[in-house]
Amino acid sequence: MIKGNFDIPLDFLQTSTPPMIGVDISSSSVKLLELSESPKKNGFIVERYVIESLPADAVSDGNINNLDAVSEALRRAWKRMGTRIKNVSLALPAAAVISKKILLPAGLRDDDLEYQVESEANQYIPFALEEVNLDFQVIGPSPSNPDEIEVLLAASRKANVEDRIATAQSAGLKTVVMDVEPYAAEAAFEHIRAQLPGGAADQCVAVVDIGANVMNVNVLRNGQSVYARDQQIGGAQLTQQIQSAYGLSAEEAEAGKRNGGLPDDYETAVLAPFRENVAMEVSRALQFFFTSTQYNEVSFVVLAGGCAALVGLDESVATRTQVSTLVANPFELMTLSSRIKPRQLQMDAPALMIACGLAMRRFDPS
Repeated sequence: MIKGNFDIPLDFLQTSTPPMIGVDISSSSVKLLELSESPKKNGFIVERYVIESLPADAVSDGNINNLDAVSEALRRAWKRMGTRIKNVSLALPAAAVISKKILLPAGLRDDDLEYQVESEANQYIPFALEEVNLDFQVIGPSPSNPDEIEVLLAASRKANVEDRIATAQSAGLKTVVMDVEPYAAEAAFEHIRAQLPGGAADQCVAVVDIGANVMNVNVLRNGQSVYARDQQIGGAQLTQQIQSAYGLSAEEAEAGKRNGGLPDDYETAVLAPFRENVAMEVSRALQFFFTSTQYNEVSFVVLAGGCAALVGLDESVATRTQVSTLVANPFELMTLSSRIKPRQLQMDAPALMIACGLAMRRFDPS
């Protein structure tokens, strides 16, 4: 996880992080989640959460196209949530961030380390440094050379960061942390990894996040990403197929997909072929992983994102890939407040992975 503020005044470098809400701005909705600490070891309490739909094309390809519409949705969501906390943790999409692991001499002073990172960044960032927000995190000693350290470098154009900050500010909220979506999801995945046999130690786990338009496959091993790939398939395609099959508007099709009430042949005529198509894309992604890396086995597939809760999708993926498949629920081992409806959270959990990771930043001591 990137630990920093992309060189912008987000009050991040405090001894303790103030109470805050995790806010995930996706292409279809904004998701807000508040966690608190539980007396249990490393435990959390799910206090409250809200998912608020966005107008079509308000956000696309990770870019906020309609700041007013997103801000208004964020304002409505915060009001529905019923919290007093106005500090928020946001994230940039992977496509908006240039990430690179670099090697630097061990033992550098902080000032020298920052200078070296900035010097290295010039090689990898195709923009002038004054146009970007730059951040880095020391990962640890280099596995191949004890005299070097591995450093994760991340940079994004200032406009990407400023759009998100302005959106929150317009909604009356204050951004105190800016993360990166895959790193936030990886943080939440740690609560899923704890549910797997042996914590999936030394095993590859493919986290497949199926959003509205893009399926992101991130293969993790011992909590570290070893492979990532995006494929163009998502829940918006299913909505379009429902529209086409039954002559519905986009709003009607989306409501039917989420809440039921579609014609009797929906599952066989529309849903089943879509599930098979997704399963085939997951299988293709795993094949790309095997041919691109030293690994030849994935022990688990974890389905996340809004589509993950589709009835039977986990079974379709397991059948096609011959890999144990489960639907993501980072809240399985957490305590739920009396405000939370367990059954509804079970359905919404796969879509809350990024929001969960962002909400956890409240408890990050760095």
